[in-house]
Amino acid sequence: MAGMAESSVARHSSHKDFIQASCKATLYPALCVECLSQYASAIRQSDRQLAQTALSVSLAKVRSATAFVAKLTKVRGIKSREYQAVKDCIENMGDSVDRLSQSVRELGHMGQAMGQDFTWHMSNVQTWVSAALTDESTCLDGFNGRAMDGNVKAAVNRRVTNVAQVTSNALALINRFASKHRAATVVEKP
Repeated sequence: MAGMAESSVARHSSHKDFIQASCKATLYPALCVECLSQYASAIRQSDRQLAQTALSVSLAKVRSATAFVAKLTKVRGIKSREYQAVKDCIENMGDSVDRLSQSVRELGHMGQAMGQDFTWHMSNVQTWVSAALTDESTCLDGFNGRAMDGNVKAAVNRRVTNVAQVTSNALALINRFASKHRAATVVEKP
């Protein structure tokens, strides 16, 4: 019985080690490990599952941030310029949600795609996640300038920056999965 418990602990530890090693390929490795470690038993040591989970975490975070930013339209005393920046940000974040949702579905539908099918699906995912990252960045751009130095700017900046970092990590893990998959298929060819 003790051997089974130790084996389970060792397996979980190796799954976390896989996540830590994989997250080194991202721009925000500590955040990557923090966001994905709780899913270690589902990810196991699968690059595909790691990419899928990172994408799902990013989608959940962007949805949460979008809801938070939407609440800011109801803040009393918000300046008209801030209000417009918040409205624009909500639109950008909505686009990000759409693109990440598309990406989650596309990655999920890939199955065991190989060759050109894999490349086509993966190219879609990479393009959409990159566009989602641009949407998040565009949201933040709307708060630049001296007229935007208040609590609203700080709150949006904090939330959306975190989302953009998580999305950046997801894109890095997707790119890593794509590269490893392509390399493996080249090795397998006679």
